[in-house]
Amino acid sequence: MFHQGSRTLQDRFDTRRIADRIDERLVRDVISDHDREFIEARDMFFLATADADGRPNCSYKGGDPGFIKVVDERTIAFPCYDGNGMFLSMGNVLVNPELGILFIDFEKGNRMRLNGTASIEPDDPILGDYPEAQFIVRVRAREVFPNCPRYIHRYTLERRSSFVPKVDCETPVPDWKRDEWAVDALPEADPARDTSRTSLGR
Repeated sequence: MFHQGSRTLQDRFDTRRIADRIDERLVRDVISDHDREFIEARDMFFLATADADGRPNCSYKGGDPGFIKVVDERTIAFPCYDGNGMFLSMGNVLVNPELGILFIDFEKGNRMRLNGTASIEPDDPILGDYPEAQFIVRVRAREVFPNCPRYIHRYTLERRSSFVPKVDCETPVPDWKRDEWAVDALPEADPARDTSRTSLGR
């Protein structure tokens, strides 16, 4: 799990023993029942990817609780919803499928890391479970482990995003897509081009 950079700092701060103990005792390549419960209860996560040259990108992914599915003990899946069209994270996955995911429960102060190898499945059999999803991303876990919670600030949920697509409910379009600088560059089929659709916030 550790490379020379990690080892250099571990030796400088005398943490090699505890790092090895964590790797031995806590790091797994399978998703336990407890992990599944934690992951599938989340309504957001942070996603770290890198391009073919190793340049990193970090993004936030959100949905309703349960939008991340544990498919089996080694695989999770989540939808890619409409965004800003840049496909920074998902484009990285196509050229460098190695990624890291950080799940955080800000209310109880727990977090978990999952590192693995991703694939994009445009015709995934679970695509129909996610209204308006563009495709499904599957991640095969390489390392799954809890992360020290002591620096997690506590937050309570005010409200979930109104933009998360739902069955039998028209998804509002974000205001920015109707701004003068953006509207003429949108994809031809973008719902924001339909002026009868509700616009709501950013």
